[in-house]
Amino acid sequence: MNIDEKRSRVRELMMLLRRPAFATLALLFIGGIGGILFWGAFNFGLEKTNTLEFCTGCHEMRDTVYPEYQATIHYQNRTGVRAICSDCHVPKDWTHKLLKKFKASAEVYGTLIGRINTKEKFEAKRMEMAQNEWNQMKASDSRECRNCHSFQSMQTAKQRPSAQEAHAKAQKDSMTCIDCHKGIAHKLPRDYQQYEE
Repeated sequence: MNIDEKRSRVRELMMLLRRPAFATLALLFIGGIGGILFWGAFNFGLEKTNTLEFCTGCHEMRDTVYPEYQATIHYQNRTGVRAICSDCHVPKDWTHKLLKKFKASAEVYGTLIGRINTKEKFEAKRMEMAQNEWNQMKASDSRECRNCHSFQSMQTAKQRPSAQEAHAKAQKDSMTCIDCHKGIAHKLPRDYQQYEE
């Protein structure tokens, strides 16, 4: 192919690219591929923030709530089932998950600006953070708890009599898990008694 033929082909290609229909298709194709790549990267990053390693990556969590959680049945039990941080604190459905991640970014911000970056500061804010979490759990009818625990799947005959009574009352009164089960995976804040009064 000589130089004139190459120039002619380049001109033809340029004419084709200038056609609105072709340009629109090319833009849609490139945008579609870009969107898929962005979505994949965004979702990958979002899921990485749901791992136990991510949640315990900062020393505030590693030095305070993580050791408390390790001493609970949610961390280790006879059946080998483990509920990690995101199982209890991050909704499964997309809309609520994004909202929760947005709200959780305030805690990351709190760490970055030094609001909860020491054990002492964390403990001073523990009640406020616990109340926020309890309020969210109450508002969602303990949605994340019910992913594993529901009244319908409970074998009440195998529960202690006091638990049978409490669960029957909770079901009758439309109570939610967090009404009774505060401090199930983390110690209660120092000023919890004042909160309950």
